Amino acid sequence: MSANDHNTAHEEAHNGPIKTPKQLLAAVFFSFVIPIFGIIGLVYYVSSANKPAGTVDTPSVMAQRIEKIGSVEIRDANRILKTGEEVYKGQCVACHAIGAAGSPKFGDVAAWTPRIATGYEALLNSALKGKGAMAAQGGGDYENLEIGRAVVYMTAAAGGKFAEPVAPTPTAAADASAPAVVSMPAPIVVAAAPVAAPVTAPTSALVKVSNGNGEALYKQVCIGCHAAGVAGSPKFGDKVAWAPRIQTGIDAMTSSVIKGKGAMPPKGGANSATDADIRSAVEYMANAAK
Repeated sequence: MSANDHNTAHEEAHNGPIKTPKQLLAAVFFSFVIPIFGIIGLVYYVSSANKPAGTVDTPSVMAQRIEKIGSVEIRDANRILKTGEEVYKGQCVACHAIGAAGSPKFGDVAAWTPRIATGYEALLNSALKGKGAMAAQGGGDYENLEIGRAVVYMTAAAGGKFAEPVAPTPTAAADASAPAVVSMPAPIVVAAAPVAAPVTAPTSALVKVSNGNGEALYKQVCIGCHAAGVAGSPKFGDKVAWAPRIQTGIDAMTSSVIKGKGAMPPKGGANSATDADIRSAVEYMANAAK
């Protein structure tokens, strides 16, 4: 091999694949273009790939995500306060009419006597803050004074002699710089003596529901336990608590209510309600939890 041939071979061995300016420009161009197309392809793959179950924005999922988490309720501060009997029929009758979950039955002197002996303030405090299976009544649909009237009404049916609380006068409320506090008279405790026959619950406590109006029956009877989830009952509108019950079907749920289950007595205590009324109430509560 000559010296020239040796030098040529040596130079070719040290030269790269790019030998011309055109090849250099092409290499620079593709070194930018190829990564860009790769990034675009990766983005497209991620955005169009099948998502795991439960992450697809179906109408129901979207509706659940944007569902309101709170509400504002405006009440008439100047409304006429309910009597003790009205509060009892609207709120307390569901449990106390039948003695559900260990509550003292309306008019049961033996059950109420030891409670009456604790005094009005103790009974009112238990009602407002809740006790045992009974949820707190304070801050609910009724003012504290109305709850106090219901306490007086129920204890009176079992021999109690507590004085009924009265609302503050408008002048006193206007002069008060702090939030108005209901003035309660000192309770008068009189030991209840045994009577010949217990006083029974008023016959008008449970109003017959016509035309299968489930909402009306719920507000008359079922709300007493299901509004607060008393004694393990599914709370009204609680989707998690109602889901396994709804899966059993309306027929099965209706049958459980009619026959009674757990702390719930047959028909929830609404003995005058028809089976159709019970079914309508079950459907009303189930639909509220879907």
